[in-house]
Amino acid sequence: MPDTAALDRAESLIRTIPDYPSPGIQFRDITPLLADAAALRAVTRALIEPFEGGFDVVGGIEARGFLLAGVIAAEASVGL
Repeated sequence: MPDTAALDRAESLIRTIPDYPSPGIQFRDITPLLADAAALRAVTRALIEPFEGGFDVVGGIEARGFLLAGVIAAEASVGL
């Protein structure tokens, strides 16, 4: 079961930057989340939990996905 307090904290660390890179876009900056080890671990565990034991490799698409994929792969002891 995910730690809801840690996940709430993680969510609060994601900043929204309006109109970046162009008008109408709501960019989600996860840099503060990546800098907080406890929050990053909570997100990682929450992403792994529903699929735990059901995968042997993690794929990361785009820059932020690749960063999270590496953490998830390491935490789940599987390949990237």
